[in-house]
Amino acid sequence: MPTPSEQPPVEQAPGAAQRLDAAQLAEAFAMFSRASEELSSAYNALQGQVAQLTERLTVLLGALPAGVAMLDRNGRIVQCNRAAETLLGEGLAGQDWNACAAGLVETETPGELTVGSEAGARRVSLSEAALESGEGRIILLHDVTDTHRMRVQAERNERLAAMGEMVAGLAHQLRTPLAAALLYTGNLRQPELAPADRTRVADRAIERLRYLERLIRDMLLFARGDSLGRQRFGICDLVGELVHTLEPLARARQIVFSSTCECGDTALLGDRKALGGALTNLLENAIQATEAGGAVSLTAAVEGETAHFRIRDNGRGIESAHQARLFDPFFTTRAEGTGLGLAIARGVARGHGGDIAVESSPGNGSLFTLSLPLPEADEDVTGKDSRA
Repeated sequence: MPTPSEQPPVEQAPGAAQRLDAAQLAEAFAMFSRASEELSSAYNALQGQVAQLTERLTVLLGALPAGVAMLDRNGRIVQCNRAAETLLGEGLAGQDWNACAAGLVETETPGELTVGSEAGARRVSLSEAALESGEGRIILLHDVTDTHRMRVQAERNERLAAMGEMVAGLAHQLRTPLAAALLYTGNLRQPELAPADRTRVADRAIERLRYLERLIRDMLLFARGDSLGRQRFGICDLVGELVHTLEPLARARQIVFSSTCECGDTALLGDRKALGGALTNLLENAIQATEAGGAVSLTAAVEGETAHFRIRDNGRGIESAHQARLFDPFFTTRAEGTGLGLAIARGVARGHGGDIAVESSPGNGSLFTLSLPLPEADEDVTGKDSRA
């Protein structure tokens, strides 16, 4: 008799297994149908959202005042808005961007270009950005025609205002000495005027006329604003001439004047007379700003490719409010000043490729530094020596 473990397995009826498989299959199919319907609904909803976003993007692109062009990786225009077609022409989609941009002409302002005929040309600012996917670029065209026109008008108004201020200053500068000269010369017509008084009045009139002559000369120098000659001359030689000219003036005002030139045989190339005049003006201002017993120094040194002339004084210094206007034409704090000396000096320095810097504070004196670039070894020299 067989043991229980040796008994044959009980076989299921074929119909029961088929019914189980059919039930599972039906359930799986039902689950698939539900998932498919959910996926289809989600896809339809996503399509609706995409359509809404596309519509909104189209409306947004159409409303943008700036031109927008989207390029593919080959540089062809995939999509653009009305503003871009207004600037570059109709039917841009599908065209090569480089061909469309051929009509853009560079201007004097970096990043700004003009497009269109000369009569109706528009001024645009162009910028571009790469898509994060790396599949293309976006071109932005901002119409800055009106902005440029307003900027030009503002600059013109500033120039007119500056000219008006200069004319007003010029009239003020000329009126006072001219009125004094007319007054003095009018007194000369009095027959009862004593000879000594007549001589004194004539001297005063001549003094005022000479002041007018100096003022007009300075105005012409300022208006010219350039250098007439170019010759090579030693820096230390120029410093020696300045010392010879300014030391007697400092001594007369009981001011200690010192000078140092550390330039050796280094030479400059430019208008010797104009540079000497600019430095003389700075030194005279320093001497006039220093009380008796004070000190004024002139130091010349070469640092790298630049020569520096430093004029230092321990005088009364300059208020910060005045420092911003020191180099403005006709601005002066002295009764007898023309207000053009520093403006001319800066013009001469800039005409030689340099500039003038100032450091000062009230009660601590001032430091003016005139800096000039050194000439190249093979730079041409033209013109005659200013000393001739």
